[in-house]
Amino acid sequence: MWARYLSRSFRSGAGPSKLFAPMAETPQRRAQVVLAPSRPPHTGKKSIFLAGTAIGHDWRESLTEALSHLPVTIFNPLRRDWDSSWREDISFAPFREQVEWELDMQEHADLVVLYYGPGTDAPIALLEFGLCARQGKAVVACHKDYRKRGNVHIVSQRLGIDFVDAEEDFVGAVIKKLERLLEDAGQAE
Repeated sequence: MWARYLSRSFRSGAGPSKLFAPMAETPQRRAQVVLAPSRPPHTGKKSIFLAGTAIGHDWRESLTEALSHLPVTIFNPLRRDWDSSWREDISFAPFREQVEWELDMQEHADLVVLYYGPGTDAPIALLEFGLCARQGKAVVACHKDYRKRGNVHIVSQRLGIDFVDAEEDFVGAVIKKLERLLEDAGQAE
């Protein structure tokens, strides 16, 4: 396979200097990612909690990758051993552990990001929004087809919360907010 690629490349005039030119340096991963229910010491200068819908594509993975160059700790409530048959009951230990982890990490986070995708009412994500809305540490993105979009947009507008329409804008808004927080933290040191 490589022989065919190299042969074709040389015929097209690419030559070895273009084929093997030094690669651009990729930013070194600086972010620490903490998945539920682990609680390691935090290494980031600031922390971010990923709240929102869990149905559809994995927006958390995309956002985490986009933030990987920043010195932050990312709290991701994803739990790889989650079992949908678990009882959502206070007396069921794994469920209680998950909910308490999410509450603790959201409370500890310097920034809470919420993404509301289509196809669900996302009652837990709305609860998470309510918990952080008046703290001035939220960034919200709502897909145009999210059923409760109007409610979230009105609350965001009233409380001065960063609200964006699309996931693409979400990444930029989150990075901008984190960079401001990191800059403020640097000035305080």
